Amino acid sequence: MASVPPTSLEDKIVVGGIKFHAFHGFTQLEREVGVRCSIDVEMVLDLRRAIRSDKLRDTIDYREVHSLVLDIGRRRKSYHLIESLAGKIAEEILVRFKVRQVTVKVRKETPLLDGIVDHVGVQVTRMKSRINRASRKAR
Repeated sequence: MASVPPTSLEDKIVVGGIKFHAFHGFTQLEREVGVRCSIDVEMVLDLRRAIRSDKLRDTIDYREVHSLVLDIGRRRKSYHLIESLAGKIAEEILVRFKVRQVTVKVRKETPLLDGIVDHVGVQVTRMKSRINRASRKAR
């Protein structure tokens, strides 16, 4: 009986706790004063080649993910909604890296609310096939 090579169903790379000060928010105050953001990125991909080779070229360079998140989160534009920020990060990761699925968690730490709240946040999960279909429809 021939053995079937194992498939990679749940290999993941996680880059968590990317923190920075940003100017995202619905209110003018949030957009002027800013808040501290924390972002986690979880990418699903097949890591068997990287495991065998032990070479960076066969995986995703965490520095590139970190740099992309900072670029979108701090340098490009101010989003009214953290949902938009999370969606943009997820979309660009799917386009730039060889991942099947990505989950992006965005948290505003100590948000400007009346009362004590540690954070507010959103989580979006996107798959490569859905992004590709949406891109073709938009054309």
